[in-house]
Amino acid sequence: MIVYGKRIAEYILANHSAKIQSIYLAKEIDKKQFSAFAKLNVPLLRVDSKKAQALAKGGNHQGYLLEIAPLVPLEFNAIKAMDFVLVLCGISDVGNIGALFRTAYVLGVNGIVICGLKDFKQEGVLRASAGALLDMPFAVIHNALDVANELKLAHFTLYGTNAQGTNLMQTPSGKIALFLGNEGEGLSNKILKKMDKNLAILQKREFDSLNVSVAGAILIDRILNGRY
Repeated sequence: MIVYGKRIAEYILANHSAKIQSIYLAKEIDKKQFSAFAKLNVPLLRVDSKKAQALAKGGNHQGYLLEIAPLVPLEFNAIKAMDFVLVLCGISDVGNIGALFRTAYVLGVNGIVICGLKDFKQEGVLRASAGALLDMPFAVIHNALDVANELKLAHFTLYGTNAQGTNLMQTPSGKIALFLGNEGEGLSNKILKKMDKNLAILQKREFDSLNVSVAGAILIDRILNGRY
């Protein structure tokens, strides 16, 4: 797959250089950086603007494009061995998914399960996560109900999110799974009924709702760090 942009290219060079299969440059770059790319002993090609735009599918590549192998999701058994898992149910916007990967990685979530997507667009999520997708273990399982049932059997406490839920008042213990629903409708009633507890975020002012990535960040922090 092709990933692009100066920041993500620098991150991959510094932290995951073994994943780089080819390098495409559409501008002159710093000599030290060019030397670091050259030392990888992979194809390093200079391309014109038209070729770069085609590789980036019109995105803002800033002159940096890398080809890396698609990431391999974990088997679900590896997820069940973790202590804190984030389950994304039908969230489709790559910006939201990327932001949640970035937040989850920074705050200490052990793994993420992607549910309900026919096509998990790794390139977009990798860019939106500022590279965190490369470091955050994840699994892709289509049916969220199956995930809920399997995690229950693995002794997880399941937390959902719902406007009618309750505010988290104490730090949970044991194995935890936090389920977040899609941008439009949230979690389905079938999923909500599987939860041990459904959480809400107390709002100081009347407003429609929080963005799912923001709400997820708040709840992850509350669960892990006990800030209510």
